[in-house]
Amino acid sequence: MNSNRKSPNVKSGTDPLSSSALKRLLVVEDNNLNRLMLDDYLTFCGYQVLSLACGASLFEELASFQPHLILLDLRLPDVDGYLLLEKLQLNPKWQNIPVIIVSAFAFKSDRQRAFNLGARQYFIKPVNLNDLKQAIAQELTNQSN
Repeated sequence: MNSNRKSPNVKSGTDPLSSSALKRLLVVEDNNLNRLMLDDYLTFCGYQVLSLACGASLFEELASFQPHLILLDLRLPDVDGYLLLEKLQLNPKWQNIPVIIVSAFAFKSDRQRAFNLGARQYFIKPVNLNDLKQAIAQELTNQSN
């Protein structure tokens, strides 16, 4: 198994037969503590979560995991998060997947650039998990309408 990839988590106590009905979230975050915290929290909230420590395998994982939503850090060790965001928006296969940015970049220009490249929401670290959970639910509801 690739050490940069974490297996998808399914909330414990969830019926495995209905787990395919869970919404799938892809988390791209290089900081181990942040990634684990997001993974655990979102799994606890009832989502199926796949976490990546770098962006290099993002498109390969998109094809196999087929997430309903992506949480993307902009500052990754191997690739610029803005470039990933731009590539997502240029690909008809992936451009409708909502992307929520979770970044330490706090300038207005960073936020505006992300929105111009198709981000739906933007959170500055440290993130209020309740606000993030609400934003995810909102985007998933908008996506299904």
